[in-house]
Amino acid sequence: MALFEQILDNHASFLETLHHSFLNDARKTALQKFEAEGFPTKKDEEYKYTNLKEITEKNYNFLPTPAHHVTKAQLDELHLGEEKFDWIVFINGKLHKEFSKISIQNVELLSIDYALDHEEHKKDFNQYFNTIANPDLAFTNLNLAYFTDGFFLKVPKNALIEKPIHVFYLSQNQEENTFYNTRNLLIAEEGSKVEIIESHHNFDNNFVFTNSVTEIFTGKNAKADWHKLQNDNDTSYLVDHTFAKQERDSLTTVNTFSFGGKLVRNNLDFIHNGENINSFMNGITIIGKDQTVDHHTAVHHKQPNCESYQNYKGIYKDKSHGVFNGKVYVDKIAQKTNAYQQNNNILLDEGATIDTKPQLEIFADDVKCSHGCTVGQLNEDAMFYLRARGISKKEAQALLLYAFANDAMQNIDIEPLKHKISQLLAEKLNVEMEF
Repeated sequence: MALFEQILDNHASFLETLHHSFLNDARKTALQKFEAEGFPTKKDEEYKYTNLKEITEKNYNFLPTPAHHVTKAQLDELHLGEEKFDWIVFINGKLHKEFSKISIQNVELLSIDYALDHEEHKKDFNQYFNTIANPDLAFTNLNLAYFTDGFFLKVPKNALIEKPIHVFYLSQNQEENTFYNTRNLLIAEEGSKVEIIESHHNFDNNFVFTNSVTEIFTGKNAKADWHKLQNDNDTSYLVDHTFAKQERDSLTTVNTFSFGGKLVRNNLDFIHNGENINSFMNGITIIGKDQTVDHHTAVHHKQPNCESYQNYKGIYKDKSHGVFNGKVYVDKIAQKTNAYQQNNNILLDEGATIDTKPQLEIFADDVKCSHGCTVGQLNEDAMFYLRARGISKKEAQALLLYAFANDAMQNIDIEPLKHKISQLLAEKLNVEMEF
């Protein structure tokens, strides 16, 4: 039985497993929308370069086995040297407080499942939850129909959270292919500041398919950063939709670092709901073998005097495949918009491919917008210059590729994360050196 039929057949029994029901009507409606549209195919413009059959033609378990054998040592290996961080750990779809460390005060840091069970949080859900997730997308409807848990954080007005929070999603001890629908909700109220790191890890040899939806609300004069560290194994699929809505004078950053996973699709939508907004989207992709990473971004400039910056770098080896589809929409009233979009790619092997399509859709006349893309190989003159000074070919290549990717890391102010990205870059390029 293909995944589509499983989704339709299992929903009624899935709802019976839940211990809260106030979202059941919304879940049923979302499933009906998903049934009407089905999974996107290569005939759909947004998926013309990415074939999902590898995911959708497998069978999955919708109710992960809760038992696990994750040890503290295993978790320590996943940390970034972040002893001064806070972290929250989900294992097999459920929050595990014994592995989590939360020291911050005066904020509401919960799992989605816990928040759904408590009346005092219903107001937040009614005001924010599922209000910016696109209701016309197959995977957002599928997530609403089937999500069980995830990360929830509400940062109150003028609260500054100095410690980054690392959110771990772990899967272990599953004897068959497993399907997760994770849901994240971040509310940064006026004048607040917060930084989140998100990572997914599959410890099994069976396939894991994660369908994740994240909604980020950044209030007036608030700052919210969300860093996605994607370095999972070759039996992992990830489809991620992130929606960010910003109010006046706010700053929101989403960085996406893709190093692992068999097939990864990242969808990112920014919505400007006030003036003097700044939005930053940076991405670094380094993959090989037959991996695929697909980045789709969209920035909706709906108010004047706002800026957005997109900078995505891709390095592709072996027979890997990359996709970048970036869009900038500028409404008629969004005068004085400044939008920058750039996608640069290096193909290291003849079998590697990249499909890139930056786009602008502008209805205002007093704007500064630019977009561009490049696809090429390493500069032979630069390689010769380094080789002539006694540097090996592999190390010379690594140095040039690090320099190529480095500007996409410039706005990371978490030093352990920046160090981890450098380590992964060296690992993926098969060199032993510190950048």
